[in-house]
Amino acid sequence: MTDSLLDSDGIDSTAFSQKGLHAISSWLDAPPPINTTDDLLPLLSHLATLRASRVTPEQRASMLERLYLRSISVLTTLLPALSSVALPIPITRKTRQLIRSLQDLLRTLAEDLLAAPNRDDGEQAPNQRQISGLTLWRSLYALAQHLLISNLAASPAGIGIWQQLHQTYDTAHRLDLVSHTPEGASGTLQNIYFSAILLACAQPASFTSREVDFVAAYLERFADRIDSTPSTSSKAPAVFWIDPARDAAAFACSRKSAPPETSVLYFSCARLAALLREQLAALEAGDTPRQINLPDFAGTPAGRGVLRRLITYWGEPGKRRFPRRRQNYRSVLCVGLDSLWRLFQEGDEAGIETSSWMITNESPDGYAVMHVSGKTVGMSVGDVTAMRTESGENWQICIVRWALSENQEHIELGLQILATRAVPAFLAQPAEASNSGHLSVLILPEIQALRATEMLVVPSGALDNQPGKLILVVEKENIEIREMKSIHLDEQNSQIEVFSNEPDSLSV
Repeated sequence: MTDSLLDSDGIDSTAFSQKGLHAISSWLDAPPPINTTDDLLPLLSHLATLRASRVTPEQRASMLERLYLRSISVLTTLLPALSSVALPIPITRKTRQLIRSLQDLLRTLAEDLLAAPNRDDGEQAPNQRQISGLTLWRSLYALAQHLLISNLAASPAGIGIWQQLHQTYDTAHRLDLVSHTPEGASGTLQNIYFSAILLACAQPASFTSREVDFVAAYLERFADRIDSTPSTSSKAPAVFWIDPARDAAAFACSRKSAPPETSVLYFSCARLAALLREQLAALEAGDTPRQINLPDFAGTPAGRGVLRRLITYWGEPGKRRFPRRRQNYRSVLCVGLDSLWRLFQEGDEAGIETSSWMITNESPDGYAVMHVSGKTVGMSVGDVTAMRTESGENWQICIVRWALSENQEHIELGLQILATRAVPAFLAQPAEASNSGHLSVLILPEIQALRATEMLVVPSGALDNQPGKLILVVEKENIEIREMKSIHLDEQNSQIEVFSNEPDSLSV
């Protein structure tokens, strides 16, 4: 009697599974919805159905491939919206829900692609050597895209994603497939893996979403310019290490040494950093991005600024200059070059909108702050800000170095101090250069403890990389004209450019 019941249950389960497969196939055969986001929940639901189904390995593999291709089509359509330069921080609740669904879909795909299919007798399929290079590539790609979305959204990676990525790559390495480019894939498994690793090493929280997208596109072309290296090279400046057992990307040896008696993978970015220097020099010599196989964004001031920072992050990662001290007191922030110009020109009477922040730690050259209240729309990594503490009377001028947002109600910023005061001025320009013939800028006096030169903050792209003679007009009680010359480009991003200046001795 018991055997009869078991057989009956098996028949019912098989019939239910076949019905589920038919429903999935019918959905895939139907025209996709006009709104691509409407595909996300059905895809997750169909993957769950496939997981629970009692089907043959061939049926499971065939249906999973169709679901993967549909999912990647959805990803390709939705990803550009997350790479928009105007992506606000914090991200709206609707966009965050979209991101969560998309990342859940990618993680589920990565897991199901590698899950050993069930045999008809309920046992697991043979060993991992039956996993194809294409299956491993697709799983790595899904995880790498999951991590890319976190970087675009300025949010931490999901728990366990890095470990999953390391384990998948380790499987490919043991099967000697890392240098293999499967049919239909866009590159090797090693390139997919190290593209994700290198993006994390570039401190993506310090870039805007559009800049993150540019770095990802750069790595698609040049992630193969890294080299495995022995542990004896760990003192070299461009060497990093990976612990596959950690739920983390990679660590720069110059910042943190690998734990003793731990099996880690060392790799060097020296060749990649050298390539970046060559490419940046070619751009500044007049080559177009396409002439040197770079995305078009590389030809913008912000793009060149990204290349400069990548040289530092990959080729010259250094230790933190100053220790941090935990704090817990309030401050207010004023954001944007135009707002700061009015603030220092007109004072508190300017009526500039500010927001309230809690300082969570500080060092001699900067702060970490957490949002408390006030508007944050328009705030972006790379922008210039003025900050005044609750007990202070003076404004400090800072640059937003990084931004993180774990949820819609939580934003953290890293601020680097540029100056303790600012002088608003006009930069005289030829009449054809602007409608008014002058440009609103900020002069930042030197700080003895941090730098010995005066700095000039201008809108990004307003001047050439190295402007020559500068004529600055300061209007306070009296009109003052200063003749300066630029000696170094210190900062260049999508928001501002910062130049070191000195008096023009030829005009004295």
